[in-house]
Amino acid sequence: MPTKAAPKPKAIPTLKITSLEPLTKAGVKKRGYPDGYKPTDKEDYMSLKMLSFFRDLLLEERKKLMVGNHEAIQDLQENSSIEADLADAATLELDQMMELKNRDRARKLINKIDEMLDLMKTGEYGYCVETGDPIGVKRMLARPTATMSIEAKRRQEKKEEA
Repeated sequence: MPTKAAPKPKAIPTLKITSLEPLTKAGVKKRGYPDGYKPTDKEDYMSLKMLSFFRDLLLEERKKLMVGNHEAIQDLQENSSIEADLADAATLELDQMMELKNRDRARKLINKIDEMLDLMKTGEYGYCVETGDPIGVKRMLARPTATMSIEAKRRQEKKEEA
């Protein structure tokens, strides 16, 4: 049975972010929103101000993950010495395995963030890939990498359970 193609988004905004770099004027970062700004349901969904906020949120998270990856690689390189004591060697190996697993999760999240930044460029960020409906400000604040509305995600999880 052929799979049903996802419907086209209903309300893709015409406003698009073409650059992921913070806007600058005379060396001062211009974010496109005031200090202390937090998106709400009362404003235009995925307006330039809201998109700028989420772009900066995603870029900051990406930066933290990249720094964490760099530090982990340095730590693994510095602490990969051979331990004489078998218990110490096993502990070191287990710690390194856990760190590599965490770094793999971080790598996947970095890729997901990059996908979200690409969706911003096309005007599709914040809209459900299943229905095309807005995902919602509250959900996007809780999970800025969300690609499905709560209802669509619930339907997907029910299908996976069956």
